Amino acid sequence: MKKLTICLSFLVFVFIQTTSGTVSGKDGPKNIILLIGDGMGLGQMEVARLFEYGKQGRLYIETLPYTALVHTYSANNRVTDSAAGGTAIAIGKKTKNEMIGVNSNGKEEKSILDSFKDHLYKTGIVTTNSVTDATPASFTASVKNRWDDQQSIAKQQLQNKVDVIMGGGLSYFGANKKGDANLISLYKKAGYQFVATNQELKDAKSDKILGLFGPKHLNFKLDRKELHSQEPTLTEMTAKTIETLSKNSKGFFAMIEGARIDHASHASDLTSIWKETIEFDDAVKYCVEWAKKHPDTLVLVAADHETMGISASEPMDIKALKKISVTPHYMASQLQKNKNGIGYTNESIRKVFKQYAHMTLSNRDIALFQSDIKTDQGQVYPEQQVAWEIGNRIAKHYHAGSLDRSIEKLSTTGGHTSNMIAVFAYGKGASQFHGVMDNTDIPKKLAKLMGFAF
Repeated sequence: MKKLTICLSFLVFVFIQTTSGTVSGKDGPKNIILLIGDGMGLGQMEVARLFEYGKQGRLYIETLPYTALVHTYSANNRVTDSAAGGTAIAIGKKTKNEMIGVNSNGKEEKSILDSFKDHLYKTGIVTTNSVTDATPASFTASVKNRWDDQQSIAKQQLQNKVDVIMGGGLSYFGANKKGDANLISLYKKAGYQFVATNQELKDAKSDKILGLFGPKHLNFKLDRKELHSQEPTLTEMTAKTIETLSKNSKGFFAMIEGARIDHASHASDLTSIWKETIEFDDAVKYCVEWAKKHPDTLVLVAADHETMGISASEPMDIKALKKISVTPHYMASQLQKNKNGIGYTNESIRKVFKQYAHMTLSNRDIALFQSDIKTDQGQVYPEQQVAWEIGNRIAKHYHAGSLDRSIEKLSTTGGHTSNMIAVFAYGKGASQFHGVMDNTDIPKKLAKLMGFAF
């Protein structure tokens, strides 16, 4: 009887282990695709869902079978910036805001991408931001301050032999004042095919690709028609990346970032939040559909933090916001400077708001705008402040949910919040992502699935 009890206990143990969804090491996924919506909280997703599909519609992201909520605080702040947020997802440890790929003591740490590289998997990063910016850099480089020389990050990405690199940041790959060699030439010597337009990307055949499609960020989706952009979409970059990396029989790891959701949120630009989140959602759909044909693949969708407390307020005028055809950043570029170089002409301010936002400003409105942009000096991201003032006024006018500019100006992160973000998972190992987690748990779970020491 005792032997029978032991045997039954053993069978129960085996049954629990085999049905719990736990997979690791040789039983783990062959490919992992990690998609990060920068600044994408539940509010951004709800805005995109309502604008695109209406109250009964669904984003594709919402169809994924496993979901978790994630805390995002950094080592020195309850609100993370993109550097610390991206680093937590990359190295599995908290660090201080502005630090990339290092722990809170400034020590370099191996990223989950590095672990894949060490085990002979192919690796790639894709972003609608500069490839040297916080999130892609967190997986591919180590610097104690994100504002340090961007070219040093580009160099590390070459040294770390990341197989596919796509996004913006062309201005950081040329020769600098220190007399360094043109990095594009060095990439070519290392066997990379360099592409700079959508057509060149389509024609690329190499196993190693450097795609740089803009000097810094890629253009907002909302502005691309006005700017006659030749940039690829996030889905087009994603498709080429997966096509390239999947040639490797061992498998691959790809980090794909929809970066401009964050930039749109900083500007309280609800129209662009809609467009950028839908572009990200399209990339998620592409990856999941690919994974359905390759069932040894895990697709994981996350965010590094939430930006501006975006919410789908009841009085929000969706119809009016959908009629806006360009971003506040584009509107800012259309303002005319006063002859003394200080501020903008009242006429151009009035015209820009009327033409692009369909708003009629009073003389008092214009005076307040002029006053506010004068007091924005010294704020984080100084080059963005005029656009943020424009976007905030449009959001208020159409009753959209977003932090007030007075709160944003007090923020060292330019308006990030500590609101939890969501993780969605599909494919092999997806069942490990559920409940409430910390952002540092994400790479740890990925490493465990693969059997990596991490």
